[in-house]
Amino acid sequence: MRDYQRVADAVAEEIGSGSLRPGDRLPPQREFARRHGIANSTATRVYQELARRGLTVGEVGRGTFVRAASPATAPALTEPATTRIDLELNYPVVPEQSALLAEGLGGLLRPDALAHALRPAGAAALPAVQDSAADILAAGGWRPDPARILFAGNGRQAISAVIAALVPPRARLGVEELTYPVVKAIATRLGITLVPLPMDGAGLIPEALEEAHATAPLHAVYAQPRLHNPLSLTMPTSRAERLAEVLQKLGIPAVEDAIWSFLHNERPPLASHAPEQTVLIDSLSKRIAPGLTLGFVVAPPTLATDITATLRAAGSAPMRFALEAAHRWQQDGAVQKLVEAKQREAAIRQQIAARHLDGFAVQSDPRSYHCWWRLPHRWRADTFVAAAARHGIGVVPAAAFTVGDNHAPNAVRLGLATPQPDALSQALATLAELGRSAPEDLVTD
Repeated sequence: MRDYQRVADAVAEEIGSGSLRPGDRLPPQREFARRHGIANSTATRVYQELARRGLTVGEVGRGTFVRAASPATAPALTEPATTRIDLELNYPVVPEQSALLAEGLGGLLRPDALAHALRPAGAAALPAVQDSAADILAAGGWRPDPARILFAGNGRQAISAVIAALVPPRARLGVEELTYPVVKAIATRLGITLVPLPMDGAGLIPEALEEAHATAPLHAVYAQPRLHNPLSLTMPTSRAERLAEVLQKLGIPAVEDAIWSFLHNERPPLASHAPEQTVLIDSLSKRIAPGLTLGFVVAPPTLATDITATLRAAGSAPMRFALEAAHRWQQDGAVQKLVEAKQREAAIRQQIAARHLDGFAVQSDPRSYHCWWRLPHRWRADTFVAAAARHGIGVVPAAAFTVGDNHAPNAVRLGLATPQPDALSQALATLAELGRSAPEDLVTD
């Protein structure tokens, strides 16, 4: 074994054991050569060998760094599978994401800037950050008043705090008949009764809201007017206007979940039609990156004090680092570039789904990262989920989105964002084969 290979193996062992962590900077090559008692030319070959193995990455003007773990290769579909393809969690990531975000963080890593970014932050943050947040949330000609924007640690904390502030225990919260599963968990924890509200092809039916409120008062309604999860529906303007009229007539607030709306940002939110009745919630996790979370709450002045107090009491204040990072990414254009890239990627993944699931009863939107599959009659959703799992594919049954005692549709939701495109295509091809078969076809002696 040559000297440079022996030294490279030793460094590789340090990386494998965790002694050297992702992001650690290796010493300059001359210093490395002195430490290891080797020639400068040998140190150069060591660094080249580490890069060839994918263990390090060189950055011009900064040095050589231990690389983060590479993405797993696309798994093969076997029966039973040894590697899982996740169509449950749904976090879009695009190839240019890390480079765009790293560039914007450069200035934030200066000691003085980092010291400021690591200080505590409140729910209202700073005016400059609120102004950037207003630009991030702007859609369809609407831009929120920056002074109305509050912040939480993530979108789920924002939803939980807003619901807790608006709906007391044992009170009633109206929700679409298929709703975000996290809201079901929040309601259970808070002791709130969820009231399922019927939907049609345009989303929540305003008259159904009126009827439910007449039966027993609702304290608020939670809805996803744009790219509803799991149905991918978006309310037409006429429906949003009618819903706003009903909210104003009944005098109840709406909690508008806009987490996926960045994919359909030419349509203004419900909050633009009923600004004094609507609390809009959004986050960074889908739009930018799942690992750096930040929740947004656009609240009418009449509700802001209670929501702020609930955020504070729940310990849901944001990290100032996330606030500063979001501000810088908005200012340097990274947010818009990521939104556009993820919009393009969503369209590509929908094309993959349409190709494999052609002929099935699939509901979606070309801009969405998920689709709703009403299964063939010979399949029950729970049986199909189990069969998919045998092939190493995780999908979500309709029961996860169904409220109360309502009968769950015979359907599953497919999240398209997480796997690499090749793995997604393989998974959907396998699911299509399952859909064309019957449960009894899978029984073996």
